[in-house]
Amino acid sequence: MSLIVEQTVDIAATLKPENFRRIVIKIGSALLVDRATGRLREDWLTAFIDDVAQLAAGGREILLVSSGAIALGRGVLGLPKGALKLEESQAAAAVGQIALARAYSEILGRHGRTTGQILLTLGDTEERRRYLNARSTIGTLLKLGAIPVINENDTVATSEIRYGDNDRLAARVASMMGADLLVLLSDIDGLYTAPPQSDPNAIFIPVVERITAEIEAMAGGAGSEFSRGGMKTKVEAAKIATGAGAAMLIALGKPLNPLKRVSEGAKSTWFLPESNPVTARKKWISGHLETRGVLVIDDGAVKALRSGKSLLPAGVRRIEGRFQRGDAIVVQGPNGEEIARGLVAYDAADAERIAGRNTKEIETILGFAGRAAMVHRDDMALRGE
Repeated sequence: MSLIVEQTVDIAATLKPENFRRIVIKIGSALLVDRATGRLREDWLTAFIDDVAQLAAGGREILLVSSGAIALGRGVLGLPKGALKLEESQAAAAVGQIALARAYSEILGRHGRTTGQILLTLGDTEERRRYLNARSTIGTLLKLGAIPVINENDTVATSEIRYGDNDRLAARVASMMGADLLVLLSDIDGLYTAPPQSDPNAIFIPVVERITAEIEAMAGGAGSEFSRGGMKTKVEAAKIATGAGAAMLIALGKPLNPLKRVSEGAKSTWFLPESNPVTARKKWISGHLETRGVLVIDDGAVKALRSGKSLLPAGVRRIEGRFQRGDAIVVQGPNGEEIARGLVAYDAADAERIAGRNTKEIETILGFAGRAAMVHRDDMALRGE
């Protein structure tokens, strides 16, 4: 194991958050909320947002996946320590989400940055129709220069709610949004061969090039009452993120300016991606989804797709199959050859109504302002791509 560590130290030294384009950062409850008082750690959040604003000023797109709503809400409501009933957790989340969103908005506003709150459930990242809606909303916020603050919608969750277990949600967001870096700010500075609190011989792992059974076995238990995910969920998050083409970083979040500290060389663990985000997403679309229909397009549309453009309704000549918005479909040329596969933005019935028509006519025909593209370029994999 020491040989592995020596071989990866040099790699870790070259990795910095500012070297990435789109960054998802997960913040745990234990970092945001003082467990003794139940109040927001404003000094920590202010310093953290300083780091975020610095990255954004350098042209990076930042998405924040923030725990803390329940922990903050229970303090406001005066709920006792220890396990809460489901309805108490939901009530705490309802109160805490408002307080947390206000804090992010105010502190980001000091840097001239706009924020928007996104509350997701598991289905929003797993069901294709809802996936497309969530992806479009978050993507639009980024395009407009806003910083999304994302959390699980704990107020309506029907399964057990756990503090700080947003590691996998953050990984799914990174995958959905094509991020090239996921940062997990934690109460530990990275991955060790064994829990360092109980094993003085535990060896720190600076870089994980591939997640093996040995790496998974290193995952320990939870760190605190507010952070129940533990290293196990972080390694599971790494499997999701790296499989989608993103690097992942586990870093100590407790000190002020944690991202700046990583850039300056603070100890942390990097998980290297299996491929780049674009390649991973194209592979998923082209080979791992069952297709539900066919869009037959004209020669002009074929040329447009091959030049990197989206498929507009005007280029569609025929619709085949019974599909719903978000389903995978095959795009065929006029001679029946497969041109691409992608996620369609309309149900089959609506697609038939707007096929061959100009994008400006969509609202008049359907009665609502739909997507400009029948299949967006980001949701399409050309044959051989």
